[in-house]
Amino acid sequence: MKLFSTLFVGSALTLALSGCFAAREARVESDYSYAGAFRRYRTYEFVTGEGLAADSSKLGEVLRDAIRTRMKVQGYKPSKRRPDLLVNFRVYEGDMRFRGYAQEDIARWVTEEKIEDDETPAEQRTGYQPVRMLLAEGTLLITLIDNRTNRAVWNGYASGVTVPSGAQGEVVLRRSVRSIFDQYRVFTAGYLDGNSGE
Repeated sequence: MKLFSTLFVGSALTLALSGCFAAREARVESDYSYAGAFRRYRTYEFVTGEGLAADSSKLGEVLRDAIRTRMKVQGYKPSKRRPDLLVNFRVYEGDMRFRGYAQEDIARWVTEEKIEDDETPAEQRTGYQPVRMLLAEGTLLITLIDNRTNRAVWNGYASGVTVPSGAQGEVVLRRSVRSIFDQYRVFTAGYLDGNSGE
């Protein structure tokens, strides 16, 4: 009987804790530009300016470090001289209305080597299907910008991100960056084949 009650309490506790963790999970989405030349991008640099991107605080540095790690894992190299991509990030407090797009998976788009530009005939264009969203309290937005065209080519965002103070806040931000970049399954050309250009 004691074993049964211990198992019951243990199971109930596990179920309750898993419910708490599930309730804290952020909504993670992404969208991309059909004009993005994803196979061409190999280098990146962070946008400088105001906000967290220029922030030298601990949390700003944690975000930059987490993004650097993911970019490296996917074969991208930092470059201050004419980078292919500019990386921008921002944390928004409160709820936010956001317009995203319903699109096929970016990995499929890139694998099929699709790209649309001004020369693409209108009847061959994929077209964007806008989706209006209400992003919950606390949104981390990461944007990749084509440095040549100065246009955003990918947005990844996690909403419902509450950043507590201290070390736990760093963990939350790193997990959020990892979850966002899980949506960007694009590796530099040749990287997975061991031809990283070195």
